[in-house]
Amino acid sequence: MKISIGSDHRGHDQRKTLTGILESLGHQVDDCGAFGEESSDYPDIAAVVCQNVIGGKTDRGILVCGTGIGMSIAANKVDGVRAALVGSAEAAALATQHNNANLICLAGNDYQPEQYQKIVSAWLGSEFEAGRHQRRLDKVAGLE
Repeated sequence: MKISIGSDHRGHDQRKTLTGILESLGHQVDDCGAFGEESSDYPDIAAVVCQNVIGGKTDRGILVCGTGIGMSIAANKVDGVRAALVGSAEAAALATQHNNANLICLAGNDYQPEQYQKIVSAWLGSEFEAGRHQRRLDKVAGLE
């Protein structure tokens, strides 16, 4: 699977960690920055990752900022993006199973590499359950 990943300055180091995790799981990574630790604006990075996902350049996306909240808000403004702010492996699995999340947002402030490993593995290793969940996603798409 090909995955776009991006962060602002507060997720810079975590993005590098996540890239290593994704590559170790056999995924191809499209790193969209930010490429330094100087202050950067999360909506700019979110826009690039989201366009890659909805445009078909990559299959899914991951965004990281200090809390994950800003990236989540920005990503969900883009039609066709279903971004979930996740803080556990259980939430990551449900993001796929119930919401068919094509993008996850993570907090850079509090996570350790082993937490990221569990979250990413759960998200990518789960299947969308469709059924009643598809009906709900159709209603969400109607809000776009």
